[in-house]
Amino acid sequence: MNPINVLIIDDEEDMRNLVQMYLENSGFRCVHASNGADAMKILQGQEFDLVILDIMMPFEDGFAICGKIRSFSQVPIIFLSAKGEEWDKVRGLQIGGDDYIVKPFSPGELVARIHAVLRRTSLVKNDEETVALGKIAIDIKGRRVSVEGEHVPLTLKEFELLVFLVQHHGQALSREQLLEFVWGMDYQGSLRTVDTHIKTLRMKLGTGDHIQTIWGVGYKFEVPAT
Repeated sequence: MNPINVLIIDDEEDMRNLVQMYLENSGFRCVHASNGADAMKILQGQEFDLVILDIMMPFEDGFAICGKIRSFSQVPIIFLSAKGEEWDKVRGLQIGGDDYIVKPFSPGELVARIHAVLRRTSLVKNDEETVALGKIAIDIKGRRVSVEGEHVPLTLKEFELLVFLVQHHGQALSREQLLEFVWGMDYQGSLRTVDTHIKTLRMKLGTGDHIQTIWGVGYKFEVPAT
């Protein structure tokens, strides 16, 4: 099995070294950057499985860096910050973060959170690289969705939600299941988040009949009989 490649972005050298030591002791391979500019160069030249991102940094904070990363990559991002206020956590998740860990933290918590995020974002359960159902085709590795051959741009959460529904084709999934898988157990938002993303997915895909509402339960993906 290939090692998991992690990019650590933090302006404090001691923190970068500490996180690197924790992760390398657990079998990860680490590269680090002290600022957003260096991180962008590294990310555009190498492929990573995960990014650990501090928030309070000079010149550009972690929120701004996350936005830049999301403009060209869907790599999972975990915020690692001393800012523990609920608003900071919610903001981090809303702008594209996959998890948010407050300093100080234990090595065990960090490694467990990383594995949890990788489970949620590693959406392929087998060797399939492309899934096609009805009018929709999903390139799993490329994180690309098309409808009748036309590319449909989706956010990371929209993509994860769609693939999870497709991989459970014909199965009714509760809002709680969808929220936990896509956003994680620590997400501070409400179940309405799922409803909002389903509405947006239907609009973007133009195939509202594929994602069906199961009243009293949640949603399921079903290709209508022709």
